[in-house]
Amino acid sequence: MDDNILAWNKKINQNIISLSMETTKKVLYTAKVHTTGGRANGVAKSDDGHLNIKLSTPGTGRAGTNPEQLFAGGWSACFEGAMDIVANKLRITLPVDTAIDAEVDLCLTGMDFSLQARLNISLPGMSMEVAQRLVDLSHQTCPYSKAIKGNVDVKTTITV
Repeated sequence: MDDNILAWNKKINQNIISLSMETTKKVLYTAKVHTTGGRANGVAKSDDGHLNIKLSTPGTGRAGTNPEQLFAGGWSACFEGAMDIVANKLRITLPVDTAIDAEVDLCLTGMDFSLQARLNISLPGMSMEVAQRLVDLSHQTCPYSKAIKGNVDVKTTITV
């Protein structure tokens, strides 16, 4: 295994121990969005005006996006940012054409709604061993991945 990966693994384990002893959380950013009308005929607007979208239920053909698309877009963007952080710490370079295709399913079992998801990650030219380690550490770094761990079935596929 690459020495940088071993060093990073040791460092992240030490950081996990020291972070678990911390009790203060620093808020880096707060997103504020006002939504009316729900998923069927809703509108969501952020307080800074950067987000102003119509919402619609998947499969209805109405104009607008849906919460699953918003989650897929936010999670994949955040995950790629996490991969960049991890790559910098490992002293490796992400391929210029790194890409993530996120798929989020809205599921119904009986009367119970749930989500399941897939991250299809393309890291052209990277070895599979390094790519796998990068993705594993990125799941430990990405706030979205951490938020859904144990709550949403996630399948990650890597293409090198």
